[in-house]
Amino acid sequence: MESADTKLKSAVSEALKRAFDLDKPAEEIVIETPRSKEHGDFAANTAMQLAKVLHRNPRQIAEKIAEALDRETYGIQSVEIAGPGFLNFTMARDSFAVAVNQILRKGPEYGTGEPNGIKANLEYVSANPTGSLHLGHARGAAWGDSVSRIMKKAGYDVTREYYVNDAGNQIANLARSLQARYLQALGQEAEIGEDGYLGEDIRIKGKELADEYGDAYIEETPENLDFFRKEGITFELDKIRRDLDDYRVGFDVWSSEQSIRNAGLVDQVLDRLKEDGESYESEGATWFASTKYGDDKDRVLRKQDGSLTYLVPDLAYHDTKYSREYDEIIDFFGADHHGYITRLKAGMQALGNDPEKLHVDIIQMVRLVNDGEEMKMSKRLGNATTIRELCERVGVDAARYFFVQRALDSHLDFDMELAAKKSNENPVYYAQYAHARMCSIARGAADLQPAEDVTGLSHEKELALMKVLAEFPRVVQDAARTRQVHKMVHYIQNLASHFHSFYNACKVIDRSDPELSARRLALVNATRIVLAEALNLIGVNAPEVM
Repeated sequence: MESADTKLKSAVSEALKRAFDLDKPAEEIVIETPRSKEHGDFAANTAMQLAKVLHRNPRQIAEKIAEALDRETYGIQSVEIAGPGFLNFTMARDSFAVAVNQILRKGPEYGTGEPNGIKANLEYVSANPTGSLHLGHARGAAWGDSVSRIMKKAGYDVTREYYVNDAGNQIANLARSLQARYLQALGQEAEIGEDGYLGEDIRIKGKELADEYGDAYIEETPENLDFFRKEGITFELDKIRRDLDDYRVGFDVWSSEQSIRNAGLVDQVLDRLKEDGESYESEGATWFASTKYGDDKDRVLRKQDGSLTYLVPDLAYHDTKYSREYDEIIDFFGADHHGYITRLKAGMQALGNDPEKLHVDIIQMVRLVNDGEEMKMSKRLGNATTIRELCERVGVDAARYFFVQRALDSHLDFDMELAAKKSNENPVYYAQYAHARMCSIARGAADLQPAEDVTGLSHEKELALMKVLAEFPRVVQDAARTRQVHKMVHYIQNLASHFHSFYNACKVIDRSDPELSARRLALVNATRIVLAEALNLIGVNAPEVM
């Protein structure tokens, strides 16, 4: 079902055709919600946008549009022209009731978009399997998973992918660290080294291997080191999978860097770049001529010692995504990888892929604040706050909610005290309490049959709540298109706020007026359905009792 603002886009588009014989697609019409209700339910600045095209005064254009609008078909009660040419729309009283009736019929499927034919790959988290997931991963995991849920809801064909960096120096350091802990558990002298991993989990795993295998791997040979590499990767990946499962984050595909190397895809990429004149030799190293594609300098592919830079397997990996024919390839990178975007896109273009299909969203840093003080973290030293520890303290719901309530490109202070509070100061508690209150109302009215049609409700708080419910499909589409999860969080808070206002102003169950009670009970049920679905889209539970 079309939302009210989507209908208005069609109405304005048709009015432009009638008034000026101008073809302007409905999706190009911008409809906004005014800050003040005195300016109506919706507003459009179409007249100002078209002043140069139509060579007319914006107010004259607005007047012609207002005259040509099919008000009856689109449920428009009135149109006012304000300022230099704003169109302010007030919708017919029952126009929002249509959306509520739709919710009651469709249930959680309300707001689900038709398949749009866009095949999207979302890669997020992709943490190196060298330790537990920490706060930076927690924000990216909550955001990426929420984006995937919202995009699926909006009609996209979504694949969720995790890239396992199971090759390279960090994995070598993990193997040597585990080997050292194994040898120490057997009473041998062994140094972990400056770049080793000192976490307690590695020490425990080393002792477990010593208990299980005895001195079978005591010799420091390449074969034995490979054993510790495989054991370390398996151990760390199993932890990551468990933590993500508990965090309600799932993946459809787990891709391995080592598998890409073993399949020869890295060598193929190097060969293609060389054959196409995109790379060259200089100073004993192989360089990618990335400045041809807007990079600030050319990038090393193979160092003087023969080892590859991180860029090469990353190019090979992303090339596989293009071979899988995705329309949109979306990565979520930490803020420290911002400079990586240009060279990655340059590499895709050099390999003959469309760089415009690749989108990279940057995840800004998280500070954990406890008792007003920032908690310092170090993954290598093993004292970083992990996802598991955070969720044990504040709960999965609060953790996920707090991580997506602000735009991804803004820094985030995670307030532990606020996240753990059981009061309306805590935004997730406020939203969940609204849902629990709706469930309580339904239990208290178990003997009443909710209405199937809420047409006729006229209290200003009822109308305001219905208007917010009618906006849900638009919010889903907008959040999916822009990948801005915080827009869904703002919607949740707005919906909860309007419900509480309605509840405080309108007596839902009035035994002396069963007809009104049935309609208001139906409105409560519709609000419960939408709020639960909105919370689900960000991976947060909607409790029935609190």
